[in-house]
Amino acid sequence: MPPRMPARLRPTAPLAPDAILVGDPGRSLLLAQELMEKPKMSNHARGLWGYTGRTAAGDALTIQATGMGGPSAALVLADLAKLGVERAVRVGTCTAFDPALRPGELLLATAALATGGSAASFGVAAGETVSPDPVLVERLRAELGDAAQATTIASFDTMAGDADAAGEAGAADMQTLAVLARAAALGIAAAAVLIVAESEDGEALEGDALERAAARCGRAAAKALSNPQAEG
Repeated sequence: MPPRMPARLRPTAPLAPDAILVGDPGRSLLLAQELMEKPKMSNHARGLWGYTGRTAAGDALTIQATGMGGPSAALVLADLAKLGVERAVRVGTCTAFDPALRPGELLLATAALATGGSAASFGVAAGETVSPDPVLVERLRAELGDAAQATTIASFDTMAGDADAAGEAGAADMQTLAVLARAAALGIAAAAVLIVAESEDGEALEGDALERAAARCGRAAAKALSNPQAEG
């Protein structure tokens, strides 16, 4: 019996074992142009733009949009697993809960905190945390150095999340918990690096500044994904 094809992605080219995941399709195009020498669109089904190519170092890489919210990211990740993806780094944005965090700062997720809602469908109860792949985390830490602060990320189904439910988490987003939990279930090594797009007091990062921060995270993710077993 032939293997089941993915239900959401309709790849037009083979995918790489290493993938960078972004929520926004526009960011997937931005990073494809930034990180690959000759990127080719590998998926456009459902508006989930994906690109595959090789970095300047010659490493095969896929950059795939996951849509909005944890459930969408989890579904896309399941398709990517069927298509041969083995390692993934989420490059996304978040809202700060820590008043010391300002827009444009980079955060390395050392854990993702479930706040209820759809987290239960990934087997994670409210208040529980999921850890990223330790090898990818250390490689991201090495690439980003002091530019990224390590912290727990609380994931909500909407960005109107209750700060009280976030506990000691430094920031919140909508996808990191889903990515890490689903990746663990699928046998994919995964990690996340996030850009503070909005501070606790409402100051926002937009335009070119946000694109520059995304490109910086993308470069670090691509290097962290290349041969991570070398430090395992």
